[in-house]
Amino acid sequence: MVLGRVVANVVSTVKDSTYLGLKILMIQPVNENNKYCGEEIIAIDKVQAGVGDLVLVMTEGNSARQMLSCNTIPTNMVVVGIVDHVESYG
Repeated sequence: MVLGRVVANVVSTVKDSTYLGLKILMIQPVNENNKYCGEEIIAIDKVQAGVGDLVLVMTEGNSARQMLSCNTIPTNMVVVGIVDHVESYG
């Protein structure tokens, strides 16, 4: 899983029919100190997140498809939670 900040909505007028009706977001991975780390990723939104939200992204294909209840959709990343805060110990 990846912790990240939603930086944009992705809009596509032409797409595979399995994506119809799904909201797609661009996510910037962050560390526990809210510092950007890594390349931006694209994920399907399952929790109605919006730009600026801190989110949890599932990054394993089979688990992501199970969250969408669809084994045929071509995806490996799904936003599965909106994070309220992160506590770091140590």
